[in-house]
This record gives sequence, C-alpha cells and structure tokens, in this order.
Amino acid sequence: MEYNPFQDGNGRVGRLLMFKECLANNIAPFIITDELKMFYYRGLQEWGHLNGYLTDTCLTAQDQYKLLLDYFGIEY
Repeated sequence: MEYNPFQDGNGRVGRLLMFKECLANNIAPFIITDELKMFYYRGLQEWGHLNGYLTDTCLTAQDQYKLLLDYFGIEY
C-alpha cells in the first residue's frame, strides 16, 4: 500500500500554504469561499489553457477578504 498524506484530495494544506505565502510576501491573502469553490476548481482544471480563470477567481476572493480587513480597520 502506498502512503499518501493527501489521499482525500481536499486541498486544505495547499490552501493554508497559499495563505501563509501571501502573508510572508506582503500580499493580501484570500480565502476560497463556498460561493467561489466551483470557479476555483474550474480554474485549476483550465490552468494551462485559460490561466486567467483561476487568476480572476483568486483576485475576486482577495477583494472579498480586503473588504473584511477594511471593515475591521486592518491595513494590508
């Protein structure tokens, strides 16, 4: 049996690493919400053909996150 720490394929660790890397590089982070999940999955599938799809989805999520930061008066 092959050991695979990500066998359920849920991507949580990858999204956590993205969040951490955004913070480490002074980029406003983002969270893929349920409303954006299907767009995110499609963007991953289309990467290499329509790269802008995933980029636009992540930028939309980042805009939503910035609204929360603005609401709480947190600089980014």
